[in-house]
Amino acid sequence: MNIRLLALVLIAVAGGCQPAARSNKPLGGDSTGGSAPSNATSIADYQHDAVALSQLRERAFEEIGRELTSDWAEARANAVEALLASPQRLAAAVRDGLLDSNVGVRTVSAMAAGKARLRSLSDRLRPLVYDPSPYVQAAAVFALVRSGSSTDPSPLAAILKDPSARVRAHAAFILGELGNRTAVPLLAEAAREAVPGATPNEERALRLQVAEAMYKLGETKSVHEIRAALYPSKPEDLEVAALAAQMLGELRDRESITQLVFLTTKPDAQGALMPAEVRLAAAMSLGKLGLQQGAFVAQEFAGNSNPALRAQAASVYGQSRLRANLAPLSNLLSDTHPLVRLAAAAAVLRITEAGVSDAGGP
Repeated sequence: MNIRLLALVLIAVAGGCQPAARSNKPLGGDSTGGSAPSNATSIADYQHDAVALSQLRERAFEEIGRELTSDWAEARANAVEALLASPQRLAAAVRDGLLDSNVGVRTVSAMAAGKARLRSLSDRLRPLVYDPSPYVQAAAVFALVRSGSSTDPSPLAAILKDPSARVRAHAAFILGELGNRTAVPLLAEAAREAVPGATPNEERALRLQVAEAMYKLGETKSVHEIRAALYPSKPEDLEVAALAAQMLGELRDRESITQLVFLTTKPDAQGALMPAEVRLAAAMSLGKLGLQQGAFVAQEFAGNSNPALRAQAASVYGQSRLRANLAPLSNLLSDTHPLVRLAAAAAVLRITEAGVSDAGGP
């Protein structure tokens, strides 16, 4: 699970204003997919023109800066996350985000502080260990432990027993990230316990999150449960299948490559491809595994009418770390929806911070 997924889950709980669309012309495409329109700056320009590359990076930073002060909480959270690709600019955004009125923004900001090991923010993180929200509490503990600050991680054990399956999944993710094998028994117990009132999907997502955490702590056989979730048998399984595909990339599970490629390309018995969310998640994971076979999936959905799919397409482009994908990302930076623009901005920074070659490869 990455911070973006956490943001989407948490903002749905915490609420926030809806975004205002820009007045510029929306991207083309229909509900079945399509390509974004061509941009005046070509692939060759971004591969060889340092000025064009610098201008694109500045557009990305400007977009992130605008959304850090958005009235919409989800945009603020995603703007903080986008700066993970540029650590030198992250601290100021996180500092403000830790004081945000929205639970999701505070949570994502604390998670970002932990991932970047921002020890300079320890004084702002310590009060959040006592935040009213268990999401924020767990994220603050994560950030303090990861940054090397003195703190007691034991509250995570209590949060792992929260009445909410989503909160438990959040705690399980953090325990896996911290890498302390003493958490294995706690996680094993969490996998066995039912969560009263949880939906079947929430229960399945929790078990997958526990399996991922167990894998990170050395219990590698747990990966089989994640692989088994790749193939949804009914529509309500799609969210879990996409989560499983994402996790396999995070775990760098090379044995799943054939399955992930299959998810992006192969039709089922009725001749239909897997749903867009699953195909894009699989394509993203292929990129994390160093393979670019899934880039065509991003092209397919970059002009889709659904902004969530356009944002996922931008993220897939960014995972490639190829300068050849900067031209379509430039188009997506002008999208009508803020989350698409932010995903494109983060992707631009990921590619341009990666030190890719003029040939467009890593």
